[in-house]
Amino acid sequence: MARSERDVIDFSALERELQMAVESERRYQRENEAKLRAVSQRVASYSQFRDLVLSCHLRPLDKKDKDGASRRQPWNPVAPSNK
Repeated sequence: MARSERDVIDFSALERELQMAVESERRYQRENEAKLRAVSQRVASYSQFRDLVLSCHLRPLDKKDKDGASRRQPWNPVAPSNK
């Protein structure tokens, strides 16, 4: 019995599909939690609600992120360097 190409499993494609599904589920959970937080905070307007949900992927900076870390992108690329 010969195997056709349909019978062969493409594990790399399966892995990519799994990773996309996992990331999609994480995003859904993150956005849902942000929606529930926004409702419990009784935000004043829909735009505030929307902003909270759209920014839910952001995380606060740690102290190690702020102190002594070199910046890859200057805040104002037009300003002269302090060096």
